Amino acid sequence: MKLHELHAAEGSRNTRKRVGRGTSSGFGKTSGRGQKGQLSRQGGHTRLGFEGGQMPLFRTMPKRGFKNVNRKEYAIINLDDLNKYEEGSEVTVANLKEKGLVKKELSGVKLLAEGELKVKLNVKINKVSAAAKKAVEAAGGSVEVI
Repeated sequence: MKLHELHAAEGSRNTRKRVGRGTSSGFGKTSGRGQKGQLSRQGGHTRLGFEGGQMPLFRTMPKRGFKNVNRKEYAIINLDDLNKYEEGSEVTVANLKEKGLVKKELSGVKLLAEGELKVKLNVKINKVSAAAKKAVEAAGGSVEVI
């Protein structure tokens, strides 16, 4: 190691710009803000999308589509995920959360028919597709919509 290779550990030096500390600092007098204008003033900033009084672009664009505020979004689980359960056990939303199969419940949990179910289960869930219900009953289990 040589003297010119020495440097301070990262985060140990203050890199904050110290403004208003004399002309020789490089950030004296106007403190790096320049002369006059909105950005030189205290609180001199604009909201997002503000274009200096001109009609903002996002207001000139046409609005498209429809967003339903009452929309329900379901966490999705597939049949092959249920093969982790033992034969004859009961599958509920709480069980699915415990096993980590459902991260966020949202408005509920929906069972879809992707994959193949190999165990007999009693499923109590918020929503079920018709094909998934048929597959669970074909495996000897039952489905109850709660």
